Amino acid sequence: MDIFSIGTLWRIAIRDLGRNQRRSILTFIAVAIGLALCVVLSGLMTGSIDGALQNSIRLQTGHVQVRAESYDEDIVTLEWDDLLDDPQARANNILSIPGVKSAAPRLWASGIIAKRDESINVRVFGIDPLAESSDAYKEAIIEGHFIDPEDREGVLIGQRLAKSMGLVVGDQINLMVNTSDEQPDEAIFTIRGLFNTNVPAYDDATVFLPLSKAQAITRVGDRASAIVIFLDNRKDADMVANVLYAPEYEILTWNELNQVLLGAVETSAGMLALMYMIVLAVVAVVVVNTLLMAVFERTREMGILASLGMKGRQILMMFLFEASVLGLVGMFFGIVLGSLGVLYLANVGWNMEELAATAATAEIGYGSTIYAKFDFHDILSLSLVSLGITLLGSLYPAWLAARLEPVEALRGL
Repeated sequence: MDIFSIGTLWRIAIRDLGRNQRRSILTFIAVAIGLALCVVLSGLMTGSIDGALQNSIRLQTGHVQVRAESYDEDIVTLEWDDLLDDPQARANNILSIPGVKSAAPRLWASGIIAKRDESINVRVFGIDPLAESSDAYKEAIIEGHFIDPEDREGVLIGQRLAKSMGLVVGDQINLMVNTSDEQPDEAIFTIRGLFNTNVPAYDDATVFLPLSKAQAITRVGDRASAIVIFLDNRKDADMVANVLYAPEYEILTWNELNQVLLGAVETSAGMLALMYMIVLAVVAVVVVNTLLMAVFERTREMGILASLGMKGRQILMMFLFEASVLGLVGMFFGIVLGSLGVLYLANVGWNMEELAATAATAEIGYGSTIYAKFDFHDILSLSLVSLGITLLGSLYPAWLAARLEPVEALRGL
């Protein structure tokens, strides 16, 4: 009868870990900190990507866009053939589709703001101030007031842009815009309000005009660049796009409109995975070192156990059990510590204003504060990978202990 049952091997493994409590505790801490760091990084990445996507949808793309088939976003074309005619009537028809929350025309143009000797390139948004899709801009007003639909001389600019140019509410600016006939036009406008969306890419270089005034100054008649649609549930975007399909239109969903961001996500995910592996590999080295020290300290003991009938595979299993205890305990505390870190960053956030201002673009609207977000799938995956790497790293010390010859082990070799 084999006296070294699975239960006995577990008890020996736990007892052996208690022999050098300081070393075991330090190993637990290393595993916990390594996993906690990965969990926090995962939460930050998930939160920053989700936040950037929400910002892009809320401030620019909407869930679905209807454009003329020939519209070219890269050059912000204003040629009549590239724009939608009678966009308000089309938007009203779209509102009757189930699941559509709001639909409103928008006109986009390139412009330059000038004040004395200073000028800055900006994006000009012609919006319907009364449309529900403009609520995100209305809620961002921090000084002054929102523009009225019939205001022919008022504009809104970002607080960051105003600060950089020394402007305040009530100041006048010279705004030059491109037009449909490719001859720039300019006019004097009064700043009605300052907005702060907490997205530097927009606050640094965006000007809002009432749609009617934007159409007039760009000489496009009653046309618009697109109809921006918001849905009750973004998962319905493909369904709504299919309903709206027509050969003369280009129907784009939020997924297609945010390809730059989604492409950046894939690149970031690969880099983050590499960071995870580096952190967990360092943790594995700590575990390997702990078990190797245990093998060298217990060489004679291994010889005694082998002479009592413990087989090599049982010695190997015993060390794997020790690694499992180290990994499981460290994993538990790592999940707890990491979750607390994610919870803190989900509520307080991490101020990244200067980095966001440098790295963000109109296509990737990183907020000035990044909030972490729980991703239970990532936490579970990272925990299992951490445990797996810990066990994988323990194979060498376990194999080294298992191959010891009893006579040599008793001599302490």
